[in-house]
Amino acid sequence: MMEALAGSGLGLMVALPLGYLMAHSPLAASTLQPYIAASQALPAIAVAPLLALWMGYGLLPIAVLCALLVFFPILVSTVHGFRSLDGDILDAARVDGVRRWGMLWHIELPLALPQILASVRTGLTLSITGAVVGEFVMGGEGLGQLLAVQRGEADTLGLFATLLTLTLLAAIFYGLVRLVERWTQR
Repeated sequence: MMEALAGSGLGLMVALPLGYLMAHSPLAASTLQPYIAASQALPAIAVAPLLALWMGYGLLPIAVLCALLVFFPILVSTVHGFRSLDGDILDAARVDGVRRWGMLWHIELPLALPQILASVRTGLTLSITGAVVGEFVMGGEGLGQLLAVQRGEADTLGLFATLLTLTLLAAIFYGLVRLVERWTQR
């Protein structure tokens, strides 16, 4: 859980500002989009050993792997959320004298937030997959490592119990973000 949350936080810290930049700068979007799209062709199971070589073992490389998985859906939804804002609302705010930061915090972000939170819901559930893959390859003490041990021992009952736990964890993450969505829509 710690790896998934750390990776989600890291992915959010990169995807949100980059998504805002790409939504507002055609040059940034056209420059970065091909590379970002191409990065999605790299399977997590293939990237994990490289992260272990570069960063060692422990929380950091597994969190980075999780961040790589959550980054893309959050980035795409953030760009879409900012690009799909109603131009009339933005123009009215500019006429009223709202400056760039005020526009972001008081107009754009609240209007794009439902789209962004929907991607965070997806990202958090994907981060669990990243944590499991990371622990398969890089070790650790979480449920991914437990799955590796249970697989090696052909512990079918243990595998199902651990998979059920992972499924429940993903459902809890999903539900918590859904509660945040409802709270922000008031």
